[in-house]
Amino acid sequence: MTITTRSQTGKTPRKSGIPDGFVETPGRQRRSRKSGASTERSSSPLEEEDAHTTGRDPIVAVQASEMKQAQRDLVKTANGHANGHANGNPKGPRIIDGWLEGSDPKIDHNPHFDFGGSFGTTGMMIGFPLLMWYMWIGATYYDGKFPSEPDMSWSEFGKHLFHLAYTGAFPHLKAWTIYWTFLIAQAVLYMTMPGVYSTGKPLPHEGGKQLRYYCNGVYSFYFTILMAGVLHFTDLFKLYTLIDEFGPLMSVAICSGFLVSIVAYASALYRGAQHRMTGYHIYDFFMGAELNPRMFGWLDFKMFFEVRLPWFILFLITLSAAARQYEVYGYVTGEVGFLLMAHFLYANACCKGEEMICITWDMYYEKWGFMLIFWNLAGVPLSYCHCTVYLANHDPSVYRWSKPVLVFLYASYLFAYWAWDTSNSQKNMFRATERGYAQDRKTFPQLPWKSIPNAQHIKTESGDSLLVDGWYKYARKIHYTCDLYFAFCWGLITGFNSPFPWFYPLFFSVMIVHRAYRDIQRCREKYGDAWVEYEKRVPYLFIPYVI
Repeated sequence: MTITTRSQTGKTPRKSGIPDGFVETPGRQRRSRKSGASTERSSSPLEEEDAHTTGRDPIVAVQASEMKQAQRDLVKTANGHANGHANGNPKGPRIIDGWLEGSDPKIDHNPHFDFGGSFGTTGMMIGFPLLMWYMWIGATYYDGKFPSEPDMSWSEFGKHLFHLAYTGAFPHLKAWTIYWTFLIAQAVLYMTMPGVYSTGKPLPHEGGKQLRYYCNGVYSFYFTILMAGVLHFTDLFKLYTLIDEFGPLMSVAICSGFLVSIVAYASALYRGAQHRMTGYHIYDFFMGAELNPRMFGWLDFKMFFEVRLPWFILFLITLSAAARQYEVYGYVTGEVGFLLMAHFLYANACCKGEEMICITWDMYYEKWGFMLIFWNLAGVPLSYCHCTVYLANHDPSVYRWSKPVLVFLYASYLFAYWAWDTSNSQKNMFRATERGYAQDRKTFPQLPWKSIPNAQHIKTESGDSLLVDGWYKYARKIHYTCDLYFAFCWGLITGFNSPFPWFYPLFFSVMIVHRAYRDIQRCREKYGDAWVEYEKRVPYLFIPYVI
């Protein structure tokens, strides 16, 4: 495999035209919608949304009334099957991942309203930032317990919480500078560090064209760790500053999540780059408008935000806690060391398998909206880290485990990591090999059973295959089981004195079950009889012979 670099002279080379295989971000233009043949009208998913959503926000750049009419008049010969397998006339237009063949891709012709539609997504956009501040107040001012003031009225208690957040977590200039310097530095590394190329899945609405992705997360991650060490030991920027300024940094991340989401949505509408819109302003803002946003034709925002920002920040916060602990006690506890190992392995795994992420559901289907933006800028790095925050805020005697327990946690975690890493590798290597662009990278760590030659699989009418070999002959979502064990360990290492380190395990359990449900529903539609056979061949979802 050839390692390539974006610059051999220290500068990013200029490119002539669009690289081979790229899809240029569409400019601002109008497209006429082709009308389909009329059929007997039935209740559409959009009307179901009307039934539980009172009121509707107007779309300025996206003409909602036209979308609604198009969704009602479309020919649903495929009944929303992602692979276009028609239940009715097989020669009619197909609906492929919400796009009706021959129609305007800006309109979602088979909308599914997840998370409770407009009401649910509004609640999440308001509630989750408030929850993040609430948990920080409890972790900082109430010894890791739920904030409570029995002698105060509800209004007084609300003002009290606001005062604590305002005085202790105000997003001051220093926090803005730290946060955005890191983001910009990572963008520069994305554009300049050596890496490899990978290819995304074919985009049906673009005639099957495939985006090319530049993957250099491994070099970016190791260089980031090196620079963090240099800055710390030269006293230019002490690592423990991150844990000391956690509150203000969290507020900056929350504000940044909203600001970037607004800019991304408005920019997509202004340039006419929106894709698969439902016509509901709040819901579309949450789910996103643009499918493949890029800067300079190269920096892919979804890839950049998903791989680097959340997991690098999470690891650096834990590294910051270790530096603070060493500064205070002269050593790092086994519990903090456990989290440092866990967060390093997770961030490193995202980087070493970055070229496989290009063909995942997030890259192929999910749009760049509030859900992905806020979650990667603020939600993941600054709420999943409460295990680290608890250890940083307490004396080791409060949470110390015995050596046998620590040995068990380390050993069982490393076994789960091996299963998680190799199961993801088996699945992604199988997909890439099937499409003819697999890469055998020698990134750390190299683990046995990372791929399966001549793997058993089930062919589907869409041309895809369902893997029924390796780890996936035992359970269909065995990698989710490993992820759940990771989350459980992140909470368990802190003990049971505080609820906040257990937020991530609880939240992740709900999220991963919901994600599995969404995936199963989509695959049943997409693969039809092949999926039925798949469920018979591999009857267990999470734990072999159990569930």
